[in-house]
Amino acid sequence: MSAAGPLAGVTVLDFSELLPGPFFTQNLAEMGARVIKIERPPGGDNARRMGPGGFEAVNRGKLSLLADLKDEAQRARVHELVAQADVLVESYRPGVMARLGLDYASLRERFPRLVYVSLSGYGQKGPWAQLPGHDINYLAAAGALAVSGEPGGPPTQNFGLPVADLCGSMYALSATLAALLQRERTGVGQHLDVALADCVLHWMNPRLGAYRADSLERQRAATQLKPAYGSFRCRDGQHLSVAALEDHFWARLCEVLDMGDFAGDAYRTLGARKKQAQAINDRIAQQLAARDSAEAFETMAHNDLPVAPVVPPAGLAVLPQFAQRGLLSGAEALSLVRFPVPLAGVDPSALGDAPGLDNARQLLQ
Repeated sequence: MSAAGPLAGVTVLDFSELLPGPFFTQNLAEMGARVIKIERPPGGDNARRMGPGGFEAVNRGKLSLLADLKDEAQRARVHELVAQADVLVESYRPGVMARLGLDYASLRERFPRLVYVSLSGYGQKGPWAQLPGHDINYLAAAGALAVSGEPGGPPTQNFGLPVADLCGSMYALSATLAALLQRERTGVGQHLDVALADCVLHWMNPRLGAYRADSLERQRAATQLKPAYGSFRCRDGQHLSVAALEDHFWARLCEVLDMGDFAGDAYRTLGARKKQAQAINDRIAQQLAARDSAEAFETMAHNDLPVAPVVPPAGLAVLPQFAQRGLLSGAEALSLVRFPVPLAGVDPSALGDAPGLDNARQLLQ
């Protein structure tokens, strides 16, 4: 008999919408939890209309229930589900769940084992608790935006993923798993106040430690522009990422590419190379512009250099690295990705599609 998934038997009641909460509970579902999504009628989660593809990606394998929480009878039905739940997740602004009688303070006495997770931009308390926001706002508030962007330019959100949203999702996941483990010892649940800005702020620790030893401007420049570090266009129009920061990697790079005067002893240390970061990167760009990406990648990888092709989303499914590890749900372009860590008892192929509204209406009846 195969082992059950690590979260088999765990029931999650999910009131969250859009991305951070649903991505968090999607991970719980992929680890075997039963996730029941509570949606507002008549249209459900706003992501169904704003981004149906994204909705499908982060709500697979969940059940759904359309419930008007302002209706007494429907709210009573939801309370019945709370009695069965191990975890409750909500992402409203602070105070909304309290007005509905579904906040942690209202539920704690009746359901002492409940792990209650509140995901919000700035947390359940504090001067900004009611302030609306999106990813760029949380990055700005936590200091991450100030160290982003091109040298000499304005702070810019130049990363192609919603960093704060996904960062908060992962902190919610790790904290919830820890709370469930703690409940096994104590028999008592707790309220987890997960603020997206707080989570990004915790990610700032490595930078803050560096700034304590150096000036902000010097560290910002070092963060943004590094020698032999970046994405470089090859002759065939494809790009390679190169990260030969350490001195021994730099020495190997100089054996593979003609780095001219930069291959001399004067540039053996990273400190010396930092002073000529732009010129060094320009030289690498010149060298790789004369080579096809596949040949350049093979040569550099053979010489044990930190290098990888810049893979477009449509090319992920056929990349041997991910295909051989079984990370994608299919071989067609833009296949979705399973939970990245294999777990005993978890069959990624058994996860169903995201629930449709018709299914949600049936559950309400």
